[in-house]
Amino acid sequence: MRTTWLFPNKYKRIGWILLIPATVIGIVLIAADFQGFSINARVPALFNSEILSNTSFFSVIKTDITNTLVGILFIIGAVLVGFSREKSEDEFIASLRYSSLMWAVVLNYALLIFFFVFVWGSSFLYVMIYNMFTILIIFIVRFNYLLYRNSQKPADEK
Repeated sequence: MRTTWLFPNKYKRIGWILLIPATVIGIVLIAADFQGFSINARVPALFNSEILSNTSFFSVIKTDITNTLVGILFIIGAVLVGFSREKSEDEFIASLRYSSLMWAVVLNYALLIFFFVFVWGSSFLYVMIYNMFTILIIFIVRFNYLLYRNSQKPADEK
């Protein structure tokens, strides 16, 4: 498997530095029902529609960008962690990476089908928001678990 699409190994550390705080802040925001702290700014909006408000296209709006920043940091961190080369990237690691990615996609969509059937109303919006992150989370957890499990085996069993 060609690894030209992977980031250099040094980016994995940067990814963890972004991912861990973004995860902690995200959990705090979720626990506080997204009302913890806020960063308000004027931002460009291609499309803006709010309840009891006019719809606008190509405008500048003032809004809370805390969730946006945390989401961006999480995604960048998770992509760097998940898709940076290992120190010794070989075919075995590539096959673990591939199987973990396939496993994450299948499990993610199985969960999504489950939630399509059993979650209704505005709660489903939260399911879709969290679904943006679950593939990366499942992939990182599965890949690192397989790396750890295989590092515990004697070299002749691998």
